[in-house]
Amino acid sequence: MTVATFDPNHKEANDKHLVSVSNSALAHFKRVLQSSDQKVIRLSTKVSGCSGYAYILEPVAAIDTTDIVIELPDNMTLAVAVHARELVKDTEIDYVTQGINGEIRFNNPNVVNECGCGESFNVG
Repeated sequence: MTVATFDPNHKEANDKHLVSVSNSALAHFKRVLQSSDQKVIRLSTKVSGCSGYAYILEPVAAIDTTDIVIELPDNMTLAVAVHARELVKDTEIDYVTQGINGEIRFNNPNVVNECGCGESFNVG
């Protein structure tokens, strides 16, 4: 029998591949940052909704000292909150346009259920 422990301060070697960002999401992030005085896109999660967690994706001025830093093309930076690491592992962030509307989509292979309105998710 083996025991696995989770140390939120440990930086795994593969953290730079923790999440991926599509070209359309990258272009969206660039537009968001250009229209604000923020420098970084930050991904975190919070307890929310009927299924468990909600994604929080927001522009911020600086990286938190505990954030996992992912360098993106075009000198863009994605910071992932360390507490969200296991919830977002292997997630692809995409930006999809339907008609005149656009939205961020999280393609998370770890999700086992989502609420009907799409606000929250849970992982297995």
